[in-house]
Amino acid sequence: MSHADTIPLHQSSQSDIDEIENLINASVQSGPATVLPARPPSPPRASIPVVSSSPSPFIQSHLPPPSAPPPPPPPSSSTSSQKVPSVSIGVTGFGPAANTLTEPVWDTVKRDLARIVSNLKLVVFPNPYREDPGKALRDWDLWGPFFFIVFLGLALSWSASVKKSEVFAVAFALLAAGAVILTLNVLLLGGHIIFFQSLSLLGYCLFPLDVGAIICMLKDNVILKVIVVCVTLAWSSWAAYPFMSSAVNPRRKALALYPVFLMYVSVGFLIIAID
Repeated sequence: MSHADTIPLHQSSQSDIDEIENLINASVQSGPATVLPARPPSPPRASIPVVSSSPSPFIQSHLPPPSAPPPPPPPSSSTSSQKVPSVSIGVTGFGPAANTLTEPVWDTVKRDLARIVSNLKLVVFPNPYREDPGKALRDWDLWGPFFFIVFLGLALSWSASVKKSEVFAVAFALLAAGAVILTLNVLLLGGHIIFFQSLSLLGYCLFPLDVGAIICMLKDNVILKVIVVCVTLAWSSWAAYPFMSSAVNPRRKALALYPVFLMYVSVGFLIIAID
């Protein structure tokens, strides 16, 4: 490319180039350039803690991390040779299982007699549980009522001079059927009592009449019989009153108690009439 083909620079551009060359030549001639000290660092700024707007659903635990359990010691020869006694769950947790099928007959008789005596005390004699039939006869049974019904029938048949078997049959049928009818009457009146519990209660309430029948059988006196029957009849009615009255609605109490009193009066009449 020839000199004629070059384009001349603008006057201002040429002056800028000349100024730059002058600065470079001046810095070379003046020697090494002095290094200005660096600006001191700015003081650190206080950091602002950032708190999350939503609290963490987890609670931080300050407990130390769990340590690994120590390995079990190896069994020694002395302990391995001994037999560890086995403990029965029934003995430690729930008591020994009562097996009534293989127990001696005398143990069964003693247990039943103890239950009869306990229920007789709860029903016939004064006690703090007479107002609640559930507590008084929670452990009800039918052996006691059956014994008192049979015993009263036998006492009436022994007192009769003739037709002893017929007297026993009439007394047993009257007492057994009467207890069932009275129980159904209480249930139909809306009574809150178990069927067999009511039978047990009415049978235990015959105990005073049994005592009266024995006394009348030993003493053949009409006046004494009337007095004894009145006392035992009142005793039996007093024994049955709180249980039968609490089992039904107070407005139907008379409908439940009147048949009971009527049955006991019938039994008392048999005790007086049989000679």
